[in-house]
Parts: sequence; structure tokens; C-alpha cells
Amino acid sequence: MLVRHARERGLHGIAITDHGACGAYEYCLSQGLATRDGRAVDGFLVVPGVEIYAREGHVLCIGTLLEERWNGKELADIVRETAKRGGVAIPAHPFDRWRKGAGKKGLDSVEELAAIETFNPASSRGANAKARRYAQERGIAAIAGSDAHHASAVGVCWTEFELDELSVGNVVAAIVNGSGTPHEAYLSRREALKKHFANWFRKPRLGRRKDERGDA
Repeated sequence: MLVRHARERGLHGIAITDHGACGAYEYCLSQGLATRDGRAVDGFLVVPGVEIYAREGHVLCIGTLLEERWNGKELADIVRETAKRGGVAIPAHPFDRWRKGAGKKGLDSVEELAAIETFNPASSRGANAKARRYAQERGIAAIAGSDAHHASAVGVCWTEFELDELSVGNVVAAIVNGSGTPHEAYLSRREALKKHFANWFRKPRLGRRKDERGDA
């Protein structure tokens, strides 16, 4: 369903980043929607990924899969391990106080940081603006993603890349090189409410106290 909705939205690929789990990507492999060599299937690329609960905040691991045991680890360790496996780690909604963003303190703790999510359609304009400024000041890549928790929200916003070949390796390289162009749009009121209630009823995992988040 996700792939179909993404195609209908005119996308040429999606990254699947479930919270702390990798089963959806394995399902795509089993259904022939993705390949283990990281190439597109019928002109559409499914990129492996996972959203990990780092100690400082949520981080998207793109281009590879990390096991559940990485939840709760230091952000810097997750960034290094993701790169070691051929992927790139991108702190999600980093200045969103209510959704476990890493904040300035968390981001500053990672020297090897290549990119951050500078636009999340469910975050406030202020949080997104802080993320954009941080990326500009530090000279790291800016990424936008739909953070879709429902198929209907897939492709609300996205990052565009110019690639010689549609492959996982090329997507990761383009993110690291900062050659992506974010396309920004906020969720509709209906989609925002769906996301809000989905988050409310989702089983909490590895939550952190407010005083541990290090938000700026």
C-alpha cells in the first residue's frame, strides 16, 4: 500500500523507517518490492531504514538496518554505526520539544553529523525554522520527509535528488553530499489529527524525561 500511494504521488522511492523495527522492509524484500543489492524495482526504490530511539532523541538511519538493541544508545554511536554499515543517520524533528528531538545540545555532541531533518510536516514552524538555521550554520545537509504514519500522508513533503542511477547507495551519497532539494508542505488538519491520535495510543518505548532532552 505504501509503495502504491508513493507512486500515485509521483515519487520514485521511499525510505521505510518504522520506530525501532525493520519488519516492513523485510516484507518488501519478500514481495519483490525491494532488492538486497539496493537497486530499484520497476523504476521505484525502497530504501531500508529504521527510526532509532537514541538517548538524545529520535534518529532516522537511512540506507541500512540497525537492530533493536541500538535503541537507547548515544546518538554519536548510532551515527558512526550507521555510516559503518553504508548508511547515513539523520536526527528527526531535532527541535521539536514534544516529539523527542535531539535539540542543539544533542546535535552538537556529534562531530560526524552529515544531515538533519530540517522540515517535518507535523512539527511547528518554529521547530522547523530552528532546524533549517542549524543546518545552515553548521554546513550540513537539509532533509525533508513526510514522516508518514498512514499511507494517505506519504509524499506530503519530500527531498528531491538528481541521480545517475536510482539506488540505495546513490541516495545515501546524495544525502551526505548535501545535493538534495527539500520540498516542504504541512499536513492537512485531518492528517495531523490522525497522526496525533496514532502517536497518543502508540505504546511508549524508551521515553526520556523532559530534563534529559537537551532542547534549545
